[in-house]
Amino acid sequence: MTRPIVPALLAALSLATAAEPKKIFDYPYEQTDFPNGLRLITVPTDYPNIVALYIVVNTGSRNEVEPGKSGFAHFFEHMMFRGTKKYPPQKWEQIMKSAGAATNAFTSDDLTAYHATFSKESLPAILELEADRFQNLDYAESVFRTEALAVNGEYNKNSANPTSKLFEKLRDLAFDTHTYKHTTMGFLADIKAMPEQYEYSKTFFNRFYRPEYTTLLVVGDVKTAEVKAAVEKHWGGWKRGAYVAPIPKEAPQTGERKGHVEWPVPTAPWIGVGYKVPAFNDSDKEVAALQLIGSLAFGQTAPAYQRLVLQEQKVDVLFGGSQPRVDPYLFTVLSRVKKQEDVDAVRESVISTLNGLKDTLLESKRLQALKSNMRYGFAMGLDNSEAIAGTMTQAIALARTPEAYNRFYATMEQVTPEDIRNVARKYFVETGRTIVTLSGPKAK
Repeated sequence: MTRPIVPALLAALSLATAAEPKKIFDYPYEQTDFPNGLRLITVPTDYPNIVALYIVVNTGSRNEVEPGKSGFAHFFEHMMFRGTKKYPPQKWEQIMKSAGAATNAFTSDDLTAYHATFSKESLPAILELEADRFQNLDYAESVFRTEALAVNGEYNKNSANPTSKLFEKLRDLAFDTHTYKHTTMGFLADIKAMPEQYEYSKTFFNRFYRPEYTTLLVVGDVKTAEVKAAVEKHWGGWKRGAYVAPIPKEAPQTGERKGHVEWPVPTAPWIGVGYKVPAFNDSDKEVAALQLIGSLAFGQTAPAYQRLVLQEQKVDVLFGGSQPRVDPYLFTVLSRVKKQEDVDAVRESVISTLNGLKDTLLESKRLQALKSNMRYGFAMGLDNSEAIAGTMTQAIALARTPEAYNRFYATMEQVTPEDIRNVARKYFVETGRTIVTLSGPKAK
């Protein structure tokens, strides 16, 4: 039996020193690369009888490079539940139900993930079941059209949320050529045209649902050798592909960009402020510093939050930070303002908060407390097998290995107050800034 996960992590945190920081992801795992490019990561845990299986495809909306074809990564999150000739949807659901499995999927910019949590006795059968749908997905054009209409309905439902429209506008305005320009859902025009894209859907699946893009995470009450044997049996014959998406590079932004969304019904105003920042790199102190700045500047204990939300009560939602992405993305601050007349003041307060980091050195004691808090929060989130697998998913999307976390937190330990100041000076600049506001029809 392996040692308990969370106590081990907390012990590692308490023993960490500046000279030799302990691993944040401190539990045994085995990483196996098969000849076809498939990667398997197995994590035995002490949580009895339960296994979490996450199948991560390193394909998200970032990979949708062809004009008029956005939204297909998310679309296949739906289509993958349409079954195969061997296991049609009803049979797939029956097997999952008999295993007591909780199943779902999600898509983001850099990945699509399918996950299930079930009793350990069902792992061999479910590995076979999942291997079949990843290699032999089969659907008729009529089924494709039905699902495309459902995706359109999902877009309309999401669009009823002001923040969805705000982010859609912010990304569209901030990016010119890179595929981060569109959200995971895709452009509305492309979604509307999707029912006529049946043949292209086959092309998309054949390009990206390949072993070299796929990582299996098996976490829980398992024996690594048995998992490897089952994966080799059912997934080893999956043929490697040859397609690599030509992701366009974004040219440097040369000036501030502004946009506005007029909401059709009365709503509290929203402000989105985004700055161009670099891609995730687990060994780059700038990336780690930007991650710290999100909590430092806009966390609930930050002066800006205390002032705007609690003291002046001009804002009831305020958060910001740098979201790790495979390619350069945005440091984004989002705020909901109670009164339209306060929008300009809140916007300037957000900007001045980040500008203030350029001239004042953060106290080393406060910086170290922030680092410790982030490490502690990470460790406390790993309290069951499903949580461990879910947490690993982002590392797989960014670097295809959980070691990305260990390297990143080790890099974070090296960040100094001077690094925070230098990063603020480099990236929180007007030429890299995009601002989008949203308000009701009568409020300008």
